[in-house]
Parts: sequence; structure tokens; C-alpha cells
Amino acid sequence: MITATDLEVRAGVRTLLSAPGPALRIQPGDRIGLVGRNGAGKTTTLRILAGEGEPYAGSVTRTGDLGYLPQDPKEGDLEVLAKDRVLSARGLDTLLRDMEKQQALMAEAADDKIRDRAVNRYGQLEERFSALGGYEAESDAARICHSLALPDRVLGQPLKTLSGGQRRRIELARILFAASTGGGKSNTTLLLDEPTNHLDADSIAWLRSFLQNHDGGLVVISHDVDLLNDVVNKVWFLDAVRGEADVYNMGWKKYLDARATDEQRRKRERANAEKKAGALRAQAAKLGAKATKATAAQNMLKRAERMIDDLDDELVADRTAHIRFPEPAACGKTPLMAKGLTKTYGSLEIFTGVDLAIDKGSRVVVLGLNGAGKTTLLKLLGGVEKPDLGTIEPGYGLKLGYFAQEHDTIDDMATVWENIRHAAPDAGGQDLRGLLGAFMFTGPQLDQPAGTLSGGEKTRLALAGLVSSAANVLLLDEPTNNLDPISREQVLEALRSYTGAVVLVTHDPGAAAALNPERVILLPDGTEDHWSDEYQELIELA
Repeated sequence: MITATDLEVRAGVRTLLSAPGPALRIQPGDRIGLVGRNGAGKTTTLRILAGEGEPYAGSVTRTGDLGYLPQDPKEGDLEVLAKDRVLSARGLDTLLRDMEKQQALMAEAADDKIRDRAVNRYGQLEERFSALGGYEAESDAARICHSLALPDRVLGQPLKTLSGGQRRRIELARILFAASTGGGKSNTTLLLDEPTNHLDADSIAWLRSFLQNHDGGLVVISHDVDLLNDVVNKVWFLDAVRGEADVYNMGWKKYLDARATDEQRRKRERANAEKKAGALRAQAAKLGAKATKATAAQNMLKRAERMIDDLDDELVADRTAHIRFPEPAACGKTPLMAKGLTKTYGSLEIFTGVDLAIDKGSRVVVLGLNGAGKTTLLKLLGGVEKPDLGTIEPGYGLKLGYFAQEHDTIDDMATVWENIRHAAPDAGGQDLRGLLGAFMFTGPQLDQPAGTLSGGEKTRLALAGLVSSAANVLLLDEPTNNLDPISREQVLEALRSYTGAVVLVTHDPGAAAALNPERVILLPDGTEDHWSDEYQELIELA
């Protein structure tokens, strides 16, 4: 169980959340949807609940086991095998390695005393291994991994050889494995930040079922409306305008209905109060003209002000980022070409011999299963990584803009202002402030370290960097991840209107539809084909 008392959350000088008393409590059986606009403080609040950050004020108490999936997991040793990373959730990876060492000693030791010690030690380790579920637990871990579309070959690879999406699914598998006793039930409290990122449709369906059957507490941040509708039985709404949390003890659909009804009530009450206050002000103006009735006029004005002040705050219309990709710089007919691109990690071949030509204004989608090398291809094209074989050939006037799904282009230690200044060193300061304002970064937020931003805010900052670039070829890797519905639609509209060339990697069918692509590159083979409705359906199924 987790209880937050008098919790106050800030980002710099900005108050994100003030929740007096024990308003925020997570108990077994609670399945809470933590919702609000990008920048409302969802990710920051979840980090504090998980013990990964400190509140500005108040306290958080935790009892029982906890499983936390951050939006951008930072794994430890990337040399560790994926399977061992999952098993480490129960300490089984260490036990297995120790058992293997004792087995080797038992087989190789010439000294009877050394062999006897190894036998005794192996027996102790095996007893503990059995108490933790042993080989059944290994089977459970494999089942969870397969349900998250992680095949056996991936489990046998070091983390460093996996794509960002695969590593994130390994972290999710690790957390769910720790919370599972074979039937997916335990009293572990799960804190999950955008758990459906990088999951295909089948994996999302399996995750939905797992969470529905989870006996412990759950807090989930997600822009997957279907997941929220099917899983949550309580909603915490973080109001970015008021800096408060509203708690709704109901499911997702009833919450949406309740908010709509509540907002209609607020509007009616405000309209009636403003009408009465207007009449009082008009009367006060008449009385105020006579010196003998000045006091009565002032009392009427004060009454009108109290009438407005006593109203519940009407929800202010959500601000939206004004996202428009840059007017592309002039370039030649084919600004970017690649020949024979090959990339391997150790003995693992990602893809080999990939050729492509990105013509001026062309629109290309890169498709493939998770781990097929989509992100790697964009990194090679963007010069972030080097191919093992093959060449990248820039054409006349090439100006690249690269959006990384893991926000690798953002310096977490630098401020918002320093990041945009780095992205556009030649732009004027006033122009950059105006640009950041269009992306909803103003005032003290400019001095906020980028590492403290939410995933959606990082996405907006990275997109602001692209807008400042005047790029004529955009490399976009999952540009709609972590965005609320309004911000996502802004990105899709920007895709529709952009006239430069785009190479897009996405699991979002809406992003592909907005791009209206001409071609598709299929990985790992590198096959090129004309776009068709079949490929749109493939994204929808994935």
C-alpha cells in the first residue's frame, strides 16, 4: 500500500500538484488511472510515489512490494543477458549462476573435501531456488516474455544488442514477473508509466488481462483509452491549471461522464453568477454617481466580487502546442541515399545490404517486427551510429532533422533553453522564445532541467528543435509516443502539411495515415515496395 500525505509536487518554481491530507492512497484492488495533460505532473508524481524522487512537501509511506516501470527505463549492466535481467526480479539469476559454479566444482574437483563442500553448497542453493519457485519461475518468466513478443533468441542476447523497444519490454516483463506467482496475482503495487509503448496488439490484449486480474494496487499512466476503459476502477485527474488532484472512485467511462456533467454545472453556475454580478455592478454605477450613496455602491461591488470568487473554478480550455514542421531548405532531387547498409551487434546480424534513396519530398514508412532494426536504420541515416558496411551519401543541400524515440537528442542535464539553443545556435533569442512559447514552454520552465520533464514534454521539446532546423529530410522515430490526444493530433496535422521528405517509424496507424506515404521499406530484408492499404492494416494489427 502507498499513502501520500499533504503531497506537494513542483517543477522548479511551478507547482504541479497540491493534495492536502491523505488524498492519494493506493490499496490492494485499486486500479487507478493517473491522467492529465502533458506537463500536468503525472510522471513526476509517479516517480515520487515509487521513491525515485522527493516531493517538495508532504510525505509518502510505502508497505509491501513495489514494481515501477518508468517512461524511459535506465537499465544497469547492458552486458547482462535479457533472460537474466528478468529473473533478477526475484534474485534467481544470481542463484542460477552460483548453482552452475558449484556444479562445475562437483564435476571437476579432485579433492574430496572441495567436492563435498560444493555438494553441500549446491544443496543449500537449490533449496532456496525451489522456495522462490525454481524452474517453474523460469517457465513463468518465459511465458510473460513471450506474451510481450520477446522470443527465445532475444532472451539469450545481452541487453546492449536489443532495440530500445525490446529493452523496455524486458523491463516490463521483469516487473510483471516479480508481481506474478504463476497466476498473475500478488499484493505487489504496480506503478506503470505508459506500459503499452512498443507493444503490439496481441501483447496489449495480454497486458490488459494481466492487469485486470492483478490483486495488488495499480497506478497506470496511459494514453491508451481502451486500456484505461477496461482496467481502471478509479481515476486521479491532475489539473494542470489548478495544480490539484481530483479523485474519482469510478471506472473510466463514468469518470468521463462525471467530468462532462461537472463542467456543464460549473458553466451554468458561472453564467448565472455573472448575470447577477453584472446587474449589481450596473446598479452600483448608478448609485456611485451620488455621493450620499457611495457606501452602498461599494458594498454592491464587493458582493458582486464575492459572488464570482465563491464559484468553483471553471476548467480552463487546455493549451495546445502549435506544431508545424519547418519549411524545408532547398535541396537537390535526391538529398539522401544509402547503399549496402549492414549492422551487427557481436554475432547478431540486425540487417544487411539495405539500399534506399530518399527523394525530395518523398514519404517513406519503415516497417518490421520489434527488433528488426527500424530504430537502428534511422540512427544510421541520422549519423548517430556508424554502419558496419555500406555508406550514407548526402545529396546536394541535405539538411537532416532527427527525432529519437528515446529522446536521445535531448541533454537531460541541460535546461530547456540550453537544449533549444543547441538545436538552433544561429537563431535569434527572441525567435527561440517565441518558438518555445508555441510549444508551451514559458517563463521559469525555460530554466528547468530537461531531465525533469515528462515524456510528453520531452517530445514537445524535441519537436521544437526540429521546427527550428529548417530540415528538408525528417527522420521520425515514434513521434506520437507519450502524447495526450490533443498534442498527438497537432503532430499528425504537422505531418499532413509538411512538404519535405519524411522517413517514419511508427506503431501508430494514425501517424502513417497522416503521412500518406508513397513507399515502404520492410526490415530486416530491406525490401522496398509501394505503399498500399495492406501495409496500413499491418500497422493496425501490430
